[in-house]
Amino acid sequence: VQLQASGGGLVQAGGSLTLSCAASGRAFSTYRMGWFRQAPGKEREFVAAMWSGSSTYLADSVKGRFTISRDNAKNTVSLQMNSLKPDDTAVYYCAAVLYLRGSNYSATSYHYWGQGTLVTVSS
Repeated sequence: VQLQASGGGLVQAGGSLTLSCAASGRAFSTYRMGWFRQAPGKEREFVAAMWSGSSTYLADSVKGRFTISRDNAKNTVSLQMNSLKPDDTAVYYCAAVLYLRGSNYSATSYHYWGQGTLVTVSS
């Protein structure tokens, strides 16, 4: 599967952005999809994940502000980000894995990655 992330940009603190990840390839609905982010000088960190059903997982730092969703008919997964903070500034990556053999919170568990989209939140 190939992934293409989009939707990043510059937003003021308190604002909103929606990131989208378009996937090519077959059987998108069977993939477990995730969003990660990496700020300058920091390690890549888990943000959100969604399995083929409706199970979702969110990092504590974004709970109540971010929502992950997917549209299997359109082969897309989205990350709705509200109440953005300067600490949310990072390059955001979408990721996919067919068979999860590790933790869904770990970047190393995902086999496919998009190119990343930059989100900058100004104070």
